[in-house]
Amino acid sequence: MIDPSWELYRTFLGVLTEGSLSGAARSLGIAQPTVGRHVDALEKSLGLVLFTRSQTGFLPTEAAFALRPLAETMASTAAALQRVASGQGEGVRGTVRITASEVVGAEVLPPILAKLRQAQPELKVELVLTNQVQDLLRREADIAVRMTEPKHGALVARRIGHIELGMHAHRDYLARCGTPRTEAELAGHTLIGYDTETPFIRGVGKSLGGVRRDMFAFRTDSDLAQLGAIRAGLGIGICQVGIARRDERLVRILNKRFSLPLDTWLAMHEDLRESPRCKVAFQALAKGLGDYIGKSKAQQPAEG
Repeated sequence: MIDPSWELYRTFLGVLTEGSLSGAARSLGIAQPTVGRHVDALEKSLGLVLFTRSQTGFLPTEAAFALRPLAETMASTAAALQRVASGQGEGVRGTVRITASEVVGAEVLPPILAKLRQAQPELKVELVLTNQVQDLLRREADIAVRMTEPKHGALVARRIGHIELGMHAHRDYLARCGTPRTEAELAGHTLIGYDTETPFIRGVGKSLGGVRRDMFAFRTDSDLAQLGAIRAGLGIGICQVGIARRDERLVRILNKRFSLPLDTWLAMHEDLRESPRCKVAFQALAKGLGDYIGKSKAQQPAEG
């Protein structure tokens, strides 16, 4: 059996993700007949049927699902190889891939990354926004901003501090509906919260005295959507104190009763410790996040 090339596995992942030859062709930027030939060649080389052909598309077989995580690891490794190669040469150059949660990536990191680019114009940044933990060991990212302590010994980790969460509402909402002064009064308000319960969410619920999903009038698992709803005056929700401080229209509610600290860490693979592009980015993120956390600890405006 001839070992299949990475190109065939790349096409396999494209079809697996898109569900059709045409979709994979569009996402990969190659011709549809080429996609079909790649799939046929991979199946022939492996001696497996990877897709069941139907009028609705290509349906993955059990063999395809079994191969998927290994092919994804290959994709991550190929991308990491390109990033490492891009950083070779004198000075700080190349590409660094950073992963962070939705809110941190969209609201906190942009000014930090702007300063990094000004200082290092030859450095390119890839930013992955996800609340799922990207695997640094598989090189899905070079540097991660995490809200839990990285445990693996192969990672270089630095604790930055804790980001405080608080309950907030827009002044317009409070003018219409009043300001709750106790946890019991929250029951009479429009609450913004989660749709799917997770272990972290259960912990938050306990901090709020047993808040449940059915208490939320607006439910979404997107932290950015929750933040947008708070800013729009839809109701009362949880957001980072440091972000709320930037907008005088947002008022903190029950600030003496509800405060949830999120432990914040930076992590990267130990093999990248001496990489100029990763070292500079890691240091910039550590300083920027540290400054952000420090500012968020400043005195908050009184409840409106």
